[in-house]
Order: sequence, then C-alpha cells, then structure tokens
Amino acid sequence: MAEPYRVMTVCTGNICRSPMAEVVLRDRFEAAGLGDRVVVDSGGISSEELGNPIDPRAAQVLREAGYPVPRRTAHQVSARDIAERDLLLPMTAQHARRLRTQAPTDADAGKVRMWRSFDPAAPSLDAVDESALDVEDPWYGGHDDFLATLEQVEAAADAIVDHVRARLRD
Repeated sequence: MAEPYRVMTVCTGNICRSPMAEVVLRDRFEAAGLGDRVVVDSGGISSEELGNPIDPRAAQVLREAGYPVPRRTAHQVSARDIAERDLLLPMTAQHARRLRTQAPTDADAGKVRMWRSFDPAAPSLDAVDESALDVEDPWYGGHDDFLATLEQVEAAADAIVDHVRARLRD
C-alpha cells in the first residue's frame, strides 16, 4: 500500500476550529471507507495554546453531535509539517497566508486550500477575497458560536472527502 494521504486542518491556537475540523474530517473519511488511506491531524499557527487540550466547549459540541473526541494537545505547525502534508486546510485567510509564507517551497505553498472553499454554499474565490471564506472563531463566544462553527465545518467536509478520493485515484 502506498503512503497515506496526509491532511492537516489549521487555525490559530489549535484548540477550537482545527481540532473540530480534524474530528469531523476523520469521521467522514472513515465513513467513506478511506480511514486506512488518509491521515488527518491539525495544528495552529500560534504557540500560545501549545500543549493545551481541545477547548471544552468545542469538545461538548462535538460530543453532542455524536463525534468521538480524542485526547489531544495543541500543536504549532512547522515548515516540516507543511512539507509532509498533501493538503493543508486553514480556517481563515490569515492562516492561509501564514502557511504559504512558512512553506519551504512553492509546491508546498500550493497545497494550502481554504476549508470553506470546499463548501458548495460558500462564495466562489473567483468572486470574493479569500477572507470571505473565513470560519468564524468561536473562542470568544458561547455554545451557539461553537455550533455555528461545527455547521461551517460540516458543510465542507464531504467535498473535501471527494477531493481527496479523486487524488487517491490519480
């Protein structure tokens, strides 16, 4: 078997949005029968939450939606992480810019795609600035903000699975 396809979801501190996306995406790959061919992890562009667990509010919303929440700690994305992934999915345009700047090569920078660029209901990048696809940060809000983030995450997940499935066939 060839090496697994490696996907990383990315946000600021790696305690809210990107771990939520990691959990949802891993679940969707398993359901699609691709769990053994795709590895999903997450990271943050900042070191401020390094080593901290997933935000309890994010964990609660995931559990309420039926997702298993693994024990994990926040990880800061490195240039090596970028080089070793096949697809990097930032939650905001700011995260995307940071990843592209930090990427060791132009080819590595080309692996960065906004999470919501896969959401069929999101605006097309041909018509809007990349920041129009930002997944809002729920950290400053409450339960409803985390639910809204989960909805945005889930809205793009199936198209990401389809995208990766097509890459695995190539």
